[in-house]
Amino acid sequence: MTQSQTLSTWAIDPAHSEIQFKVKHLVISTVTGYFRQFSGEVKTTGEGFENAEISFAADVNSIDTNQEMRDNHLKSADFFAADEFPQLTFKSSAFEHVGGDDYKLTGILSIRGISKEVILDVEFGGAAVDGYGNQKAGFEINGKIKRKEFGLNWDAVTEAGGVVVSDEVKLHLNVQVNKAQ
Repeated sequence: MTQSQTLSTWAIDPAHSEIQFKVKHLVISTVTGYFRQFSGEVKTTGEGFENAEISFAADVNSIDTNQEMRDNHLKSADFFAADEFPQLTFKSSAFEHVGGDDYKLTGILSIRGISKEVILDVEFGGAAVDGYGNQKAGFEINGKIKRKEFGLNWDAVTEAGGVVVSDEVKLHLNVQVNKAQ
């Protein structure tokens, strides 16, 4: 096996990563939430990340919107049904370099037992070696999903006819991965 064919595994570093989502509330403000417990890995061949295989899982019970009543509602059957579906998962089908530091990440996102293809924009932040000789790389990942496509169907309407929670959810991930020794 040549150097360009070297297989590497990189693990998400939860201490230096965050998984965030944003959704409009009453169409006038945005609620931001996080998944506090998650794991994932990136498998690469060669020196770069193009065509990497990426997998990810988040613990639905770790959802945090800084408001306990809302978090409990999100964990309920109205939204994530955490008792029945404790994890959301992602598995890549393509990771394509589109130029400069930009990539397109395509894969299957599974929430509540419903799996749909999503395409996410990725910006490679670079790679570095820390003071202990560990190789690290960073990525910023952005995208949008329609929550109702994943069975997150709870809805309410205000007296004026406005929507309480938007269907569109923005995803924003800052991820640092550590190369396995």
